[in-house]
Amino acid sequence: MIKRLHCYFKEMYPIIPRLILGVIIFSEIYFIILLNYGVTEFDIGISEFVGAFTIFSFLLMLRIADDFKDYELDCKLFPQRPLPAGKVTKKDLKIFAAILIVITAILNFLFMNNIIFFLFLYIYGGLMSVWFFKKDKIQPNLMLALITHNPVQMIMNIYIISFTCIKYSLEPFTYISILTAFTLYFPALIWEISRKIRAPKDETEYVTYSKLFGHKKVVRFVILITIVDLITNIILIYNLNKISILVLIINLIWYIADSIIFIKNPEKFKYIKKVERYTYITEITMIITIIIFLLVGKL
Repeated sequence: MIKRLHCYFKEMYPIIPRLILGVIIFSEIYFIILLNYGVTEFDIGISEFVGAFTIFSFLLMLRIADDFKDYELDCKLFPQRPLPAGKVTKKDLKIFAAILIVITAILNFLFMNNIIFFLFLYIYGGLMSVWFFKKDKIQPNLMLALITHNPVQMIMNIYIISFTCIKYSLEPFTYISILTAFTLYFPALIWEISRKIRAPKDETEYVTYSKLFGHKKVVRFVILITIVDLITNIILIYNLNKISILVLIINLIWYIADSIIFIKNPEKFKYIKKVERYTYITEITMIITIIIFLLVGKL
C-alpha cells in the first residue's frame, strides 16, 4: 500500500512541494492581514504550523476526491493516471484520506481557534466530493461545476483570515479582510478556467471553456479577471513596497501580450503555461514583498 501511495503522490500530488505551497498560502494571507492592520509583533506558535498543514491536507483531500469523482472519465481520457492504471487502488486512497482527515481534525480541535470555519471548510469539501448530491446535473455542466466548486478557494482563505483575526483580536469585516479573501481566490479562478482553454486543433471530446465559448472570448474574460486580481494585490501591498507594484504591472503587461498572441495564433503555445508563469511571478512577488517589509520595513 505504501509503495502504491508513493507512486500516486509522485505523479499526482508531490508531498514536499505541496507542503511548501500550504505554508506559502497560509503565510501570505496571515502576514498580509497583519501588516495591513499595522501589526508588527507576531506570536507564531504551533497553531500557525497546524493552519499551514490544514491547507496542505485539504488540498490533498480535494485531489483524491477529484480522482474518485472523475474515475470513469479518467479511465477513458487519461488511462495513464495512477488510479485508472491500477498503480494505486481506491481502497488505498480511502484509507489514507480517512486517516489524513482524522489527524487534521484532531490537530485543529487541539490547537486552532476557528473550529467553526474548519468544519465549514471540510463540510464544503465533502459536499464537493459527492457533487453536492447532484452529479447528473453538475458533472456535465462546466459552468455549474465552476460556480459550485471554485468558491472553495475563498472558503479556504477565510479559514486563514478567521484564525488570524481571532488570534490578534482584529476587526474581521473590513476592506482589508475582504480584499485578502480575494487575493488567492482570483489566481485559483484564473487557473481553473485557463487549464481548460485549448487551441481549436487540440480540442477533444473533453469539455473545455474554449470549446463552449471559443478561445478568444474565454481568454479575454481571463484577462479581465487578471486585471482585477492585480488591482487587489496592489491595494494590499501599496503601503508595504512601491517597487513591488512596478514588478506586478510589468508582469501583467507581459501576460496580456502573450494572451493577445494566443488569441491570434492559439497553436503557438499552451495558454495555461503563460497563466502559470504570471501566477508564480505574482505570488513570489507578494511573498518577497512581505519578507522585505518584515526585514527592512517600508520601501
